[in-house]
Amino acid sequence: MFNFFKKKEDAKIIIASPVKGKAVSLSEVNDPTFSECMLGKGVAVIPEDGNIYAPADGEISLLFDTLHAVSLTTAKGVEILVHVGLDTVALKGQGFTSHVATGDKVKKGDLLLTADLEAIKAAGYETVTPVVICNTDDYADVEAISLSDVNPGDDVISITTK
Repeated sequence: MFNFFKKKEDAKIIIASPVKGKAVSLSEVNDPTFSECMLGKGVAVIPEDGNIYAPADGEISLLFDTLHAVSLTTAKGVEILVHVGLDTVALKGQGFTSHVATGDKVKKGDLLLTADLEAIKAAGYETVTPVVICNTDDYADVEAISLSDVNPGDDVISITTK
């Protein structure tokens, strides 16, 4: 009868920037897979350095063999893809160093990958780094909350639960 006095579980989940740089809308990414939100909604960061950190606590669900992308799943079930650069899969791991493996448990802020941004640019690839919530449809809303200069750990995505 008095359930309305109980504190409602937080209906928002916040995801952090994995890298220092300028956060931009996914619609600005020069790849329709991301700009048209085919993989899900999120944000992209134009990185200033190549250190890629965990945007939330979770488990590494997939570290791509080419080290250009990593996926993690949070305890609340949020599936986050961090994709370093566009078409960088073609580099076959060159310029990337992994600091985690599939199945590893990570905390927000743990170093996941290091990317040599200059080598990636020299090879002709963009370094913009989309951060995508792959299971967007599981939530009422997924929106960018910061489109500005960000540091690793700064809030960039707000997820509203159903």
